[in-house]
Amino acid sequence: MTDNSKPSENQMWGGRFSQGPSAIMEEINASIDIDRRLWREDIAGSKAHADMLCAVGVISDADNTAIQKGLDDVAGEIERGEFAYSKALEDIHMNIEARLKELIGEPAGRLHTARSRNDQVATDFRLWTRTACEDAGAGLRGLCKALAQRAGENADAVMPGFTHLQTAQPVTFGHHLLAYAEMFTRDASRFDDAVKRMNECPLGAAALAGTSFPIDRENTAKALGFHRPCANSLDAVSARDFAMEAMAAAAIAATHLSRLGEELVIWTSAQFNFVRLSDAFSTGSSIMPQKRNPDAAELVRAKVGRIVGSLNSLLIVMKGLPMAYAKDMQEDKATTFQCFDDLALALAAMTGMIEDLTVNRDALKAAAGGGYSTATDLADWLVRTLNMPFRDAHHVTGAVVALAEKKGAALDELSLQDLQGVEPRITDDVFSVLSVEASVSSRTSFGGTAPENVKREAARMLKLSETDNKDRLHKLGTRIKGLLS
Repeated sequence: MTDNSKPSENQMWGGRFSQGPSAIMEEINASIDIDRRLWREDIAGSKAHADMLCAVGVISDADNTAIQKGLDDVAGEIERGEFAYSKALEDIHMNIEARLKELIGEPAGRLHTARSRNDQVATDFRLWTRTACEDAGAGLRGLCKALAQRAGENADAVMPGFTHLQTAQPVTFGHHLLAYAEMFTRDASRFDDAVKRMNECPLGAAALAGTSFPIDRENTAKALGFHRPCANSLDAVSARDFAMEAMAAAAIAATHLSRLGEELVIWTSAQFNFVRLSDAFSTGSSIMPQKRNPDAAELVRAKVGRIVGSLNSLLIVMKGLPMAYAKDMQEDKATTFQCFDDLALALAAMTGMIEDLTVNRDALKAAAGGGYSTATDLADWLVRTLNMPFRDAHHVTGAVVALAEKKGAALDELSLQDLQGVEPRITDDVFSVLSVEASVSSRTSFGGTAPENVKREAARMLKLSETDNKDRLHKLGTRIKGLLS
């Protein structure tokens, strides 16, 4: 029988093991191909930890100086693509520590005093997830900005509003876009809330029980931008609800993106022809030269499956784990990284589509008048002008619609005589409410579709989406470029 084990002593596990892991064990145990993305967070956490150890007198100034310089040198190697990753060292934490030892020698061995890989990885992962949530919020606010700009431009562009995908009442295209802006604003706030709850520092919890060294956890928490240290060492190393909550927020946002993607697919069809996507966000057919396919919208629509799948994956991994750390939790990062990569790309694609969108106002208006969409306006006029109970007005309006269907005419194409044949008290003033323009203009209640409302809300949303978002959008753009490279 072939012995696949490696006879060298493992530098992570020390003298307890006389042989290294088998090739199969090394393959299933290693996470470096995934968690190498945490290198910035890992170095930041190590630098904060070393500074704290020095401040409380656990390590010397000389050791701390060497550690800080060595970690900066390691960061430089990774930035320049010169760092040699080793699967035998399992993860990013041991890869960095091993290289640090090569660079500075003995002081590197003092860095791991009063911490474990358990609290180290929990800290790194919280730092990464916190940034991912902030980036997602920035992306959502950027999309809201694009929606608000297009809404303001199309505040008076009349279109059919739908229920059951059947023509219901006229609305404006701007009002429709602002409905999504409201959804995405709530999505951004969910990420803000998630950040508030996750912003506690696990560092110093060590393996699971804390440490006997006189550490200052408030020091490291502050240095890393956390509000406070985690209050319970068991919870600090075993909790992954911060990632679950972040992915739940991502899943809801992706669901909203999917709904908008679906509408873009419908709107760009020849049967609707409401909007046109630019060449930058369309594809063609290998056999049908006339085709313009809304593939970007379709792929955004599909991303929700991957994102919800990522959330479900982590929920299932965590559902049966006892306190505190278990190796199962190594699977947390791949699914979280994938979730936020998918969300970032979907947000970028949707923002680009909205920014480049061409709106066919004539097609929108023509469709708005179909399906007797101003029937409710007629019923409201009967209530308001003739003091008719709404249920009676509803019945009269239904009879008018039946008459219009029989004549093959729109409501505003019926004659006064036709209308009075159904209800004798109707006057020619009724024609002031039967056009689609009159309908939308009359919806002035708070949250209604009246063009003046839409202009005001678009301006408010634009201001809201731009608040403190410029730097975050720049960083997000850099991250998306990284995904594409």
